[in-house]
Amino acid sequence: MNDVLDGGRSRSAQAAPDASAQAAADGSPRATADASAQEAADGRPVPLPEGRRMKLRRRGRIFFREVAGPADAPTLLLLHGWVASGGLNWHHAFAPLGRHFRVIAPDLRGHGRGIRSWRRFRLEDCADDVAALLDALRIESAIGVGYSMGGPIAKLLWRRHPSRVAGLVLCATSHRPVRGSRVGRAAFSSAMAVAAGTTRIGQLATGIPSALRRPLIDLIDRQPPAMRPAWAAAEVGRHDARMVMEAGLALGRYSAESWFRTIDVPTSVVVTTRDRAIRPEDQMQLALHIPGARVYCIDLGHGACADPRFADGLVKACRDVATRAELAQLPARRARVRGWVMERVDALLR
Repeated sequence: MNDVLDGGRSRSAQAAPDASAQAAADGSPRATADASAQEAADGRPVPLPEGRRMKLRRRGRIFFREVAGPADAPTLLLLHGWVASGGLNWHHAFAPLGRHFRVIAPDLRGHGRGIRSWRRFRLEDCADDVAALLDALRIESAIGVGYSMGGPIAKLLWRRHPSRVAGLVLCATSHRPVRGSRVGRAAFSSAMAVAAGTTRIGQLATGIPSALRRPLIDLIDRQPPAMRPAWAAAEVGRHDARMVMEAGLALGRYSAESWFRTIDVPTSVVVTTRDRAIRPEDQMQLALHIPGARVYCIDLGHGACADPRFADGLVKACRDVATRAELAQLPARRARVRGWVMERVDALLR
């Protein structure tokens, strides 16, 4: 059973129709992208695609936003970062990407409207969740696009469900997001474990603490307070505090050091060159060690996804991977066609 939800904002919050809004109403991807850019420039909220919930067997109800894209377009699976949601992380990218791709952007476990569970948060479960979503949507394979925490989940999706991943686009992320010595990583993990344990027992399990909520909103949307969309605060307020803290614990423990060099699908790495959360040189390690990976540098920090300029580099990286994935599949596709033709010929000659 699926539930269709609105685009994340009330009608009363929308500005009065103007030329850009009318252009977006015609449904064309280019018009929608132009309207989104104009709204971002004016400080108005960028429209979000509609979202819906879908029940995944033995996993829970997942929420995702979808852009249909052109007919027969490749599918992008957008995986957001820690303490974000699909809408928050990708709101500037939906329209530009929708000109070229079908776009699926789920809220990951504990984030936004994502799956709720009393099981401890694991990045592997997130990868299995989105694989189950692809199954439910009857999508044979997709390009995994991971931002920050979404990068490890995209890589785990490739590792655990390799047939479902046609390529990877890894943004503002690393094979080991929490950098430093073993002692430093242990300290971070311990702090997250204490915070997660507190939210399991105390009153914080119903939402993100207010002390964290304001910095998160400031990171996501840097517009002046009068222009800051209320929906961002609402999105952050939907997080499950305990699961978000456990996600931080999982990130602190995560390392793909022993296996990320074996990634064998077309990959692009989008490096945020002013990033102070995940250092650019650590992001570059992915490109240096994943065979055939290509680099796209964007002169922004870790909050790049909140800047409309981020979408330009993201689109280029995704189109590059899609082109290489298509070329990689041609020999196998031709072999299947030849096999089908030979079967038909054999049947006719019998």
